[in-house]
Order: sequence, then structure tokens, then C-alpha cells
Amino acid sequence: MTTPPRHEDDNAVIIANTVEWLEKAVIGLNLCPFAKAVHVKQQIRYVVCDSANPEELLALLMDELQLLADTSPEEIDTTLLIHPYALNDFLDYNEFLDVVEAAVEDMQLDGELQVASFHPQYQFAETFDDDISNFTNRSPYPTLHLLREDSIERAVEAFPEASEIFDKNIATLEKLGLDGWQKLGLYQHVVAK
Repeated sequence: MTTPPRHEDDNAVIIANTVEWLEKAVIGLNLCPFAKAVHVKQQIRYVVCDSANPEELLALLMDELQLLADTSPEEIDTTLLIHPYALNDFLDYNEFLDVVEAAVEDMQLDGELQVASFHPQYQFAETFDDDISNFTNRSPYPTLHLLREDSIERAVEAFPEASEIFDKNIATLEKLGLDGWQKLGLYQHVVAK
């Protein structure tokens, strides 16, 4: 197995780039109406995996799932596990999501926690690489978002039109366009393909 090139950014820069994406895209474009509250309350945990090895990423994911399950939501409501060196190829990352789902089930955390996916090359089925719809799930680095089911349920109660978020996000990004996305000035690095 070839080790992907190490990214030149240190963990503080990786987290800063992720926070910038969260503030400008996720919150700034209102792609997730639930994100602002936990960001403002500083209830998001940011963790960087330094390994390029998927097995080590899985071990860290399981540690973080357990930590989130064992911690009060007032302290940590959600976790962003950023892994800039592992699973840079989107197809590999996408296959790994089955492993992630199995880990949540094996840990008997299904129904309590779930994992959402973000990647710099994110591509929905039956779309082209440059379709603006893919940018709803594009992040500066491959990222696993660990969420509490209870938090999602509370957010959905507060936002009755939650089922319309995806369609609204597509409309927002179509209006913005690729040029508008680039004008956000988000950090976008090139990952190994």
C-alpha cells in the first residue's frame, strides 16, 4: 500500500481550515440550520487523525464514539473527526463508511449516535464531479461527523421543515454557483487521487 503524501498543515491549521469551512459554508450558507448553536456554544469537538492507515482511523473513530456517548451533550454535542492523511480517494472513503456503520452497530450505539460524511471529492450517485450539489458535503479534508440522535431529533422539532433541508441546500448552491463557491475563499487543498 502506498502511503499518501503528508499534508504540510499542522493540526492547528487543519482545525482552523475546518472551522473556516464550517463558518463560511455550513453556517454562512445555512446548509445546516443546526450547526450554529453548537458552534456558538463551543460544543463541537475537533479531532485530527495523524495516521494514513484506515485501521488506525477506525480505532480512533471508536474511541471518539465512546467518548461522545460517555460525555454530556452540554460539554460535547458533536465531534468532527478530520483525517487528512487517510482515505483521500473518495471511493475508498465511501467504502469505509460501511465499516463505520458496522462499528456503530458493534458498539451498540446505533439509535444513539450516527456518523455523517464529508470529503473534498464528495460526489453523490448519478452526478458529475463538478455538479454544485456535491458541494453540500465537500469539506477541506476527509471528515467523519459524529452526531447524537437526540440532538438531531431536537433540531428537527425546532425546524419542522428539516426534511426540506437537502433540497433547499441544492437550490442555495445552484444560485451561488461554482464561481460563488470559489469567492467564499474557502481553503481547498488538492488531495491525492
